[in-house]
Amino acid sequence: MEKKLEQILTQDTFTKEDLVRMLAADEQERTLLFARAAQIKEQYVGKKVFYRGLIEFSNLCGKNCFYCGIRAGNASTHRYEVTPEEVLEAAKYAYDNKFGSIVIQAGERSDKKFVSRISELLQQIREMSKGELGITLSLGEQSEETYREWFEHGAHRYLLRIEVSNPELYGRYHPNDKKHDYQQRIDCLHTLRKVGYQVGTGVMIGLPFQSLEDMADDLMFFRDFDIDMVGMGPYIEHESTPLYQFKDELLSKTDRFYLSLKMVAILRIMMKDINIAATTAMQAIDPMGREKAIKVGANIIMPNLTPTSYREDYLLYEDKPCTDEDAEECKRCLEARIHMAGGQIGYGEWGDSKHFEKRRKS
Repeated sequence: MEKKLEQILTQDTFTKEDLVRMLAADEQERTLLFARAAQIKEQYVGKKVFYRGLIEFSNLCGKNCFYCGIRAGNASTHRYEVTPEEVLEAAKYAYDNKFGSIVIQAGERSDKKFVSRISELLQQIREMSKGELGITLSLGEQSEETYREWFEHGAHRYLLRIEVSNPELYGRYHPNDKKHDYQQRIDCLHTLRKVGYQVGTGVMIGLPFQSLEDMADDLMFFRDFDIDMVGMGPYIEHESTPLYQFKDELLSKTDRFYLSLKMVAILRIMMKDINIAATTAMQAIDPMGREKAIKVGANIIMPNLTPTSYREDYLLYEDKPCTDEDAEECKRCLEARIHMAGGQIGYGEWGDSKHFEKRRKS
């Protein structure tokens, strides 16, 4: 006999069947799930929401993932790289406005010029902020040597999204070649942990061919890897990608949004003290998407500090919000959103993963 959701929500550990049952929660049950996640969030990570000022450094990419708007094969994308001066200006804005941390994100490249440019920027940001500005990188698969170099230059958190934990599905969303190898991505997550980073990953929710069982596996992957932070959100199609041909087979955007909220809530219930981001893709579907994510478990938000002249070119998916807001507008908007969601902003704090701290001490 199938367990009732109320019973599952009293548990501390969950089977795959339990996770599928929570993901399948109807509108009424969803309320119970979200309330439990909010309760756990307040108890374990509190009301504070931490800023990660986002700098989308470059849309040059050596990969050809079938879902991504900046894939190497998309000839219609105007390519760019933010100048070092503009990166430092954005980092200084974050520092002056007590954001606590920044994220440098870009398409995947591993050439020497790129690696050394990132190292130089890390050094300059560290000097400018007297080492007070936390730095997260999201720059894809790299060698252990590169990860170490960046760590030694001041980065201490790294986000490498797997996008889907099922190796078979991974093969449907990526070309079958050495550049797009599932095991290599997993190995990189282990290398990041070995080097000393707080390690983050994430998935897309509502991809074509993806089932609730696959999403339950994603949640168990986060748990089994003992991840420190997660950024995940709804899959949003982009017309200049191979996956766009399956657009008519997708769940509605509303269903993808609520599944994403359930994933955030369930993960908060499962991994009580990790950092979970309220991702921009949530807001691309629901104008209040990020606030809703904060209410049900997210505690990280990423104001966009990329100079507005570049933002239209960093379109991983369609309908990306806030491409025309400058840093000040974005900051004001997010402050209001966080307060509306009942949160407090952790100004001037790194907001490190409590889960990471606990592991380091044990």
